[in-house]
Amino acid sequence: MINKNSSSKTKPFLLKPAGKSYLWGGNRLNDDFSKGIDLMPLAETWECSTHPDGPSTVACGEHAGRLLSEVLKEHPDYLGTHPRTEGELPILIKFIDAKKDLSIQVHPDDAYAKEYENGSLGKTEMWYVLDASRDASLIYGFYHDMDKETLQKSLQQGTIEKYLQKVRIEKDDVFYIEAGTVHAIGAGALIAEVQESSNLTYRLYDYDRVDKNGRARELHIDKALDVANLKRSSEPRQPVRVLKYANGCASEFLCRCKYFQVERLLINTERSRQMVRFRTNSNSFQVLLCINGCGVLFMEDGESINFFKGDCIFVPADSILLKLHGKAQILKVCC
Repeated sequence: MINKNSSSKTKPFLLKPAGKSYLWGGNRLNDDFSKGIDLMPLAETWECSTHPDGPSTVACGEHAGRLLSEVLKEHPDYLGTHPRTEGELPILIKFIDAKKDLSIQVHPDDAYAKEYENGSLGKTEMWYVLDASRDASLIYGFYHDMDKETLQKSLQQGTIEKYLQKVRIEKDDVFYIEAGTVHAIGAGALIAEVQESSNLTYRLYDYDRVDKNGRARELHIDKALDVANLKRSSEPRQPVRVLKYANGCASEFLCRCKYFQVERLLINTERSRQMVRFRTNSNSFQVLLCINGCGVLFMEDGESINFFKGDCIFVPADSILLKLHGKAQILKVCC
């Protein structure tokens, strides 16, 4: 039975990402996710973003062709009533293909960014490892307590790497990177990243690399030293993850923090006569990032959205009744 008020409710829509070409990127985002973006290398795709450095675009429905930022400014109710939204999308979701090592870097927290970066948000983030080569690793903080003098000296001498904690990574790992943590994604990692809506990165060290024009990339050592946590970092451990089963679906929380929460959905209705009911509410928007497989999102008015590996769907708060069908893995993100 169709709700008589369904016509007044909002509907989900697909997003088209903005692409980013950085010297450490590869070609897997085009090869594995069929992005069709004419950049080489293609290092990142900003799948759900209202950030001016890389806004995503609505790809279907009544808002097709418009920037997501424009749509949400016109329809702030799509974001929900959660205090984190405050009229703006507070998160940014990316795919990252690290063919080479990323720079050693750190991000500021909200307080520092607000004061020194024109009111911007800081950048706490979460990584979900989609794939990793056999020897892939990441950098996460320091093996021992550091001080600014020692760190500056190591940067001048090019010896910083001996102080940094390296962590081996595997497919399906989860890492929470709090603002202030010195870190880097290593070569051979394919990552889905959920972060605050910010593009503030302070590079400490970039292996003396140069860009295609022969210029060294900018470093931000003074700001990085201002915000970096120089205390010894405990080795990050994988969170306890508990699968909850329902008809046609299993789910688990990957991360829950004050900035966002991320859940992994395992949809499989191939042998089920019932589709998976997808719950929406007025508190928060939801974003569905398909990381494997494919399926269909059905709406109670009869419309539907086909989605495939790599697709991203924005679900407005208090949306029309939805059901999922197919065989897919999905990251669900909300406030």
